[in-house]
Amino acid sequence: MKPEWTGLPARAAGCGRRARRAAERIVDRFGYLQLDTVSVAGARSHCLVLLSRLEGVSPELGECLLQPGEALFEYWAHEASWIPLELYPAFEFRRRAFREHPWWGNVIGRHPKVAERLRARIREEGALRSADMEGRGSRGWWDLKAARKVAAALWSSGELAIAERRNFLRSFDLVERVVPESLRARPLSLEDSLELLLEKALEGHGWATTGTLSQTFRLRALGDEVRAALSRLEERGRVEPCALRGEDGRRRRGWIRPEDLELAERLQRVRPRGDRAVLLSPFDPVLWDRGRAELLFGFHYRIGIFTPAEKRTHGYFCLPVLAGERLVGQVDLKADRKRGRLRILSRHFEADRPSPADREALRGGVERLAGSLGLTAAR
Repeated sequence: MKPEWTGLPARAAGCGRRARRAAERIVDRFGYLQLDTVSVAGARSHCLVLLSRLEGVSPELGECLLQPGEALFEYWAHEASWIPLELYPAFEFRRRAFREHPWWGNVIGRHPKVAERLRARIREEGALRSADMEGRGSRGWWDLKAARKVAAALWSSGELAIAERRNFLRSFDLVERVVPESLRARPLSLEDSLELLLEKALEGHGWATTGTLSQTFRLRALGDEVRAALSRLEERGRVEPCALRGEDGRRRRGWIRPEDLELAERLQRVRPRGDRAVLLSPFDPVLWDRGRAELLFGFHYRIGIFTPAEKRTHGYFCLPVLAGERLVGQVDLKADRKRGRLRILSRHFEADRPSPADREALRGGVERLAGSLGLTAAR
């Protein structure tokens, strides 16, 4: 994986308009910015993705990125993500499929009064935060648990949209107040949607297997349709089959855009970039497909948040260390805001005998993140 495909690095100060535009370019580069609530390392995952790629921005940039009038919307990519607004028409097939919620089924049909009262409140009062669903009458009039599920179902089906997030709390609003009519009026067919999403996924990955492309926008249930879309893109010269030979000598079949194939060939003839080391979120676009990360980097990573403490091999929320073109280790961190420190709980290197450069990369990556968070790295 070449650094040009990771989106590293750039400069954009603070949390103002220029920084938000720079962040939106990163989201557009991959087609999504995956959301996650865990902030033990000092910032949530979507903030860490931005901090690893932008110099001098506020650590709050990721928290204020989704606002009314911005060029993003929140929806399902491979997980809940912020997505470029221009891709809204491409998810019409998913909004239709999610008229029954993928987890809760026909929750709107089971709670029609809750759904109607929720619609009425939002029409009359404006965007409604999930926290504002509390305390509205008796349990019989306003079932909080049902209301939150119904709101999520109306969002998944496209009747509501997420207007903004503040402190990670969602505000639900009518979709016509969030998404411009020009985008709502031209939903794409399934065939056109798949072509657009697969090409966008490949733009972000550089090279990818059919499986990775399918996972990027949660398309694995559409295997035949995905393969047909890739064939059409190949016929038009938009993508090319491209096998990758791993260190084990095996060839993995995949896809690449012609312009990226030319880029890869040019990069083989130049000296690798000597980027400063950065720490990546476990849900970074480079890493969330664990098998792909292992194939391209020889990097085996498993997150520890779902593993009991006594069974963890590395840590709770380890951040991988990217040094140039190599993932050289991972470090488990905990932000101590009261003392202004970013504590290292554990560190692990890929090499049994890490080189001085690998050790310096980990140290530098921790110091860089600490500085971005306004903390001091604890030694």
